Amino acid sequence: MPFYMMVLWFWFWVGPALLSTMLSVFRERRRAVYVRSRLAKKPGKLPPATVIVPVKGEDEGLKENLAALASLDYPDYELLIVAHSAQDIPKGVLPVRARVVLAQGDDPDTSEKVRNLAAAVHAARHRSELFAFADSDERVPRGWLQALITPLAEESVGACTGYRWFVPQPGTFWSLGRAVWDAMTTGLMGPGDNQFAWGGAIAIRKETFIQAGVLKRWKDAITDDYRLADAVHAAGLAVAYAPGALVPTPEHISARRMLAWMRRQMMLTRAYHPRLWWAALVAHIFYCGAMVASLAAACLGIGVGWWTLAAQLVPGMIVGGHRAAMARLALPEYAAWFRRYGWVHTVGNPLGTWLWLTALLSSAFGSTIEWRGYRYSLKKPARADRV
Repeated sequence: MPFYMMVLWFWFWVGPALLSTMLSVFRERRRAVYVRSRLAKKPGKLPPATVIVPVKGEDEGLKENLAALASLDYPDYELLIVAHSAQDIPKGVLPVRARVVLAQGDDPDTSEKVRNLAAAVHAARHRSELFAFADSDERVPRGWLQALITPLAEESVGACTGYRWFVPQPGTFWSLGRAVWDAMTTGLMGPGDNQFAWGGAIAIRKETFIQAGVLKRWKDAITDDYRLADAVHAAGLAVAYAPGALVPTPEHISARRMLAWMRRQMMLTRAYHPRLWWAALVAHIFYCGAMVASLAAACLGIGVGWWTLAAQLVPGMIVGGHRAAMARLALPEYAAWFRRYGWVHTVGNPLGTWLWLTALLSSAFGSTIEWRGYRYSLKKPARADRV
């Protein structure tokens, strides 16, 4: 290959990657300003609320997770634990103050989780003015609900979302690898209207929930959060990120389960938010391709290769470490964990980028996922079969 063609090929990969790196640094600085300002805000009015958490079998620390949801620092809320049947709730895990809702029934075109959530919404007490949704594998802090609903005081906000932060203790290799991979998503969550909501921490006014037609959009859906965000956006409202509602998740995972979990997350994104999926795929192809091009140039004795590789890796590692610092601000009770494992988000950032590419490429193929005992088709209409 002629030298000029090699140069063009090199910059074809490296140029966009360096631009993306600079943009990520800019976004993280802007996001940090927002996180700090939002964490400093105190919640105003605390309306009566219904907190809904679906349960499907055993999760690591399930009893403690549900106990945390039952002891929130919030003056007036009910906790609904919803399952398809009583057999889905392990013995001895229910807190005293929780009310159990059994969804029953079947709908092969709608996922069990979505059907359960819809049943809980119908069963919620009349005086609740807010719905909040949580997951059974997370352990929320006492101030979680107050922090989650704070942005709802703004008229333009239709729903609020938090996100998770994996805090495995002890920190095994694959559990920490998943923590690094998943934390990169927080870089998309910041000021203004957010593209999506995360189902493990969503708050929405009951009035908005009804007027936006969320239940209608949940019909024939596998995932609840993308459809809820679509309904809010269609109503001309924003999805606000509430950094104080960051949820610590202590769950551990093996390599095989982690890869299957990441692929399932990305397949759902491809099905329900294809623009986001394509943007992530293109960005990671260029970013990883630029790493290879830079390393190849360096190995051929072309000095600029080392510089461009460093220009990619160092800012990315700084951004990864900064995300962990912002998470530590939101989770002060986990300061000891961050002192011990926070560095992983810095040094593990390059590996996380390759994990993202792996997950995205693997999710490009196939049209079925397995989730909590069911096999779901992502084709239209979706179909569900027991595994």
